[in-house]
Amino acid sequence: MIEVKGLKKSIRNGARVVEILRGIDLVIPKGQFAAIMGASGSGKSTLLGLLAGLDSPSEGEVILDGIAIGKLEEDKLAEVRGQRIGFVFQSYQLIPTLTALENVMLPYELNARGDARKKAEPLLVAVGLQDRLHHYPVQLSGGEQQRVALARAFVMEPPIVLADEPTGNLDSANGQHVLELLGERQRESATTLVLVTHDPQIAERANRRIVLKDGMVVADVMQGAGQSAVGAGAAGAR
Repeated sequence: MIEVKGLKKSIRNGARVVEILRGIDLVIPKGQFAAIMGASGSGKSTLLGLLAGLDSPSEGEVILDGIAIGKLEEDKLAEVRGQRIGFVFQSYQLIPTLTALENVMLPYELNARGDARKKAEPLLVAVGLQDRLHHYPVQLSGGEQQRVALARAFVMEPPIVLADEPTGNLDSANGQHVLELLGERQRESATTLVLVTHDPQIAERANRRIVLKDGMVVADVMQGAGQSAVGAGAAGAR
């Protein structure tokens, strides 16, 4: 579902070139829940942005569901993002002038045909917001806003959902709830989920833990009964 080949990302800071990603190879199969971990500055959020097509690599290739996104024109890339990727941001990124229901309906209205309300309302009910459909973001708590964002990420039934520190702005109780809901939606829809986190307890929920350090994969570990670990320097390291 996700394939990364020789991925590098660098930026120029005056006369100095800063290498953020130094050559990453990964394959994430359909339906897997992978957690990307690493300290601040390790490159994990940069990697997620490249997977989402929100940024372009300096070298290498990202292939999503068989499509090499680095070779696409902007309009086609926007179509791939709209139809194949759901994104859950740390800061929610809800549109303040739209209600919870309208925020969830919007991706469907932009990228599909049919009754958007019929798709969006059951998702909001599933995340426990049946009484908040017509509330605006300012009328919702942080946990409620993130649940709206979670429902929005799944409204197109995308094969891939990317989540960037989705509990980072939440207290522990709300964070736990959001993670449980995210896991439920992922399992029910067999979505490929890639989640960035610095929290080992969150990463323990995943099928696979990928650890970055200084822009390289230093560990790639399958988690759960009967699954073995791939040590540092294995698949993905450069």
